[in-house]
Amino acid sequence: MVAVFRKKPTSVIRTKASKPKAPINWLNFFKPALVFVGLILAYIVYANWTTWLQALDKTPIRSYALTHKTQFTTNNDIREILSKEPILKGYFGQDIQEVKDKFLSLSWIKDVVVRKVYPDKLSLTLLEHRPVALWNNSEYLSEQGVVFSLPSGRFNPTGLPVLYGPDSEGKVVLDAWNKIKNDLKARNLALSSISMDNRGSWTIRLDNGVELRLGRGDWLPKIDRFVTIFPEIEIPEGKRLSYVDLRYEHGASVGFSNQ
Repeated sequence: MVAVFRKKPTSVIRTKASKPKAPINWLNFFKPALVFVGLILAYIVYANWTTWLQALDKTPIRSYALTHKTQFTTNNDIREILSKEPILKGYFGQDIQEVKDKFLSLSWIKDVVVRKVYPDKLSLTLLEHRPVALWNNSEYLSEQGVVFSLPSGRFNPTGLPVLYGPDSEGKVVLDAWNKIKNDLKARNLALSSISMDNRGSWTIRLDNGVELRLGRGDWLPKIDRFVTIFPEIEIPEGKRLSYVDLRYEHGASVGFSNQ
């Protein structure tokens, strides 16, 4: 008898393959610290930037050059302005805005452009207000209506319009001058001066010395009224017409003075 031996089947046990561990990203741990250190360094640079720049300067700024000729600003003015506190630093340490602010303290300076020229020089472009009218007998008015002053003797105001009014109303008064002047010219009258008070009431003076009190509101019909009544005004002997008050709704009152 032959014995047959059968091999028992072996059972296969399957196991899940373990995933490899992800490497630790050390950057995530150090990133906040790096940001913090960066902020500290940035603050140190910011806090000491001016000091470091000044350390590069061997000499302070000691000369200047004008890019064009000025009408009212003299070399003495410029030297005096540049010598004021804070004193000038060197090329790297000098703040341009400080220099601009010094020049803008001059009433007649409209704007200024400042450039630093290595190693110790300033390039200056000074823009000055141009006077187009005499303002309140002592100052001037620019085309933009800006009130400014000039040192005595540097400008002859002869021939300028003579205007009076609150400083805040310079442009309004200047525009009124131009309009009233044209209105009078069309009626063969010439304007000498114009005044506006704090209430907005207008008074004008003609080149013959007669004062027209126009009050507030539209002046054109009041000027027309003056043109109509002027030939009818009887001037007493030895007198001259001093003023015509046109602030009434109809008609006018007149005043005389000795010749």
